[in-house]
Amino acid sequence: MPPKPKFTREEVIRAALQLVSRKGMDGLTARELGESLGSSARPIFTLFKNMEELQTEVRAAAMRRFETYGNQISGDMPLFKQIGMRMVLFGMEEPKLYQLLFMRENRKAAGFDELFGELDPTATACIELLCRTYDLSVPDARALFENVWIHTFGMGALCATGVCRFSEEQVSSMLTTEFQAMLTLIKLGRLPSKEPSSR
Repeated sequence: MPPKPKFTREEVIRAALQLVSRKGMDGLTARELGESLGSSARPIFTLFKNMEELQTEVRAAAMRRFETYGNQISGDMPLFKQIGMRMVLFGMEEPKLYQLLFMRENRKAAGFDELFGELDPTATACIELLCRTYDLSVPDARALFENVWIHTFGMGALCATGVCRFSEEQVSSMLTTEFQAMLTLIKLGRLPSKEPSSR
């Protein structure tokens, strides 16, 4: 009968997430994780087939942390802006996890159409919200989402890499300015609509 594991899967994932939060995914090695747990690396491999399986679980845990991160943002803010605020502030407070989730070098997306699929279901929910709130067609809402998301991603990346740091008030103001500018261009017909990809 195999020995009972010293740790649960959840305990190992939690320790691994803390390690990645400090050192990035490159810092997640069996040896480092074993030391964090006060153990050898052996118990890890009684719970996971390999490090790739553990890395997948850590990414999922990082996404769950990101998804709950926005709970601290003011509820009287429009939902679409709350999502943007959450993204930028997460880049400031959890730079290694932001890089893990949104700045992977091995991403195969060739353009925004491919990336759009990775952003679902959040992207679709945002577009539906923009259609209802601002009386936009789906292509116009998608164009607005795309332009504002790219701007928001850039702000988050600047924060996550330590290039810039903004106050929460600055983030709010910059997101509002970008959103209003893009919405105005769309209403004036000066920003091309983004037809959904047929692929």
